[in-house]
This record gives sequence, structure tokens and C-alpha cells, in this order.
Amino acid sequence: MAENKMLRSMWMILTIDVGNTNMVLSVYDEDTLKFTSRLATQASNMEDDYAIDFMDILRLYSCENENFEGAIISSVVPQVISALISAVKTVFKCRVITVSAGIKTGLNIKIENPVSLGADLVCGAVAALKKYPMPCIIFDLGTAITVSAMDSSGTFLGGSIFPGVNASMKALTSSTAQLPHINTSDSDVRTIGANTVDSMRSGIILGTASMIDGIIDRYKEVLGEDATVVVTGGLSSLIVQHCKREVTVDDSLLSDGLLMLYKMNTKKI
Repeated sequence: MAENKMLRSMWMILTIDVGNTNMVLSVYDEDTLKFTSRLATQASNMEDDYAIDFMDILRLYSCENENFEGAIISSVVPQVISALISAVKTVFKCRVITVSAGIKTGLNIKIENPVSLGADLVCGAVAALKKYPMPCIIFDLGTAITVSAMDSSGTFLGGSIFPGVNASMKALTSSTAQLPHINTSDSDVRTIGANTVDSMRSGIILGTASMIDGIIDRYKEVLGEDATVVVTGGLSSLIVQHCKREVTVDDSLLSDGLLMLYKMNTKKI
């Protein structure tokens, strides 16, 4: 009951991080993360579909929809933005900001075309700059695995992109006649598999962990110094336990970055 009363604050912010596979909805009361929920990203969904999903989530967490000051949306799927904005305005009746060209970020971005930097990478970098010592290497383990590098001054230098765990699995099973789709969420991984399933799990999970270790080493060589390594994304905890390099798992990194961007662009700080 006490938790429900806390959710009736008049300064709640909704953040929505839309990935290729899932979207993450987080609700903040001031700077406190109250809850996080996940929905499948459906590019074909209409405004009412998302509105119904939002209402169901609010009921699940006993949260009042009229108590929201604002919302901010980051999306790597452009097709869903319009419907999401309309649904948020319908359900929450609050202002909505999107992470797009022209938004204030506070970042010094040194890539060839700064406006082309993905919204998800912007959110991660904004949060990392405030939460962690620089230089920093950020891994986001989603449908694609993205890596971002920030130097000792917090300048965003660029990064790498490679297939995520499930994308790799899909490519492997769809391109071979006898390899089955397996459950990659099982943490029981044998380095040397004695059967097909164990061999695939070793390749996918340990292969990804080893790739992360290798990228960390190469990035530190280029940076010329040690760096903080932060890993986020749905499968981060599964993969990181098999990494040999020191890393920090931060499940709320992108949501925290969205909240910071909301404040930055509404004079909340």
C-alpha cells in the first residue's frame, strides 16, 4: 500500500526506449525509478493498441495515469514513433519529447556525422557521462550489439556494431539444415560441448563474451588508458558472467539517460 501511495506523486516521468525487438517503459518519481516494464516492438500496432498496453501496465503497478508531468521516447524503429506519441498523449495527457536531431544532449560528438548517431547510443552516452568515470566503453546487448567509446574528457568517439545473441542464433539455425533453435537464456554453459545443443550454446554465449573481452582490449589500446566498461541490455547479465574483463552491468542505463535528457530539455536541472 505504501508503494502505491508513492506512485501518486505529481512529478512522474515516463521514459520509453524502443528497440528492434522490445520496448522498455520506465516510470520515475523525481529521480527514483519506480518500475520498468517491457513490451514487444510491433511496427504494425496502431495508437489504440499501444494505449491499451499502457493502461494495462498502469493497472498492473497501481499507477495513476493523470499524475505524469511528461514523457520522453527514444526509438530505433521510426515507424512506431507517431503511434506511440499519440498513445502517450491519449493515456497520460502530458507533453512528449522525442530523442531526435536538435535535442539538447550535452555531448561532444566526434563522429563524421553527429546527427546520425542513434537515439539509443545518445541515451547510453548521456547516462554514462553522468554516472561513471571517463573514459568509458559502453556495450548495449540488444538485437544488435553496439559498442560506444568515450574518451577521458567525455567526448563520444564512435563505436562498433555486431549481431546480437538472438540475431546470431537466428542466422545460424536458418542457414543450416540440422542445427536446432536453442534456449540461449540457460546459464549452464560448457566450454567444450559434448552434444549439438551444448556446442551451440558454447559458441553463441561464450563466443559473445569472448568478443566483448576482445573489443575491450582493443578499445583500451586505442584510448591509451584504462577505461570503465558498462554493459546494458536484456541479455547483459547472462553474457557478462562469462566475461573475463571487469565490467559493470547497468540495466537502467538507457532509461536513466532518457530521464536526464527530459530534464535537460525541460529546464528540470
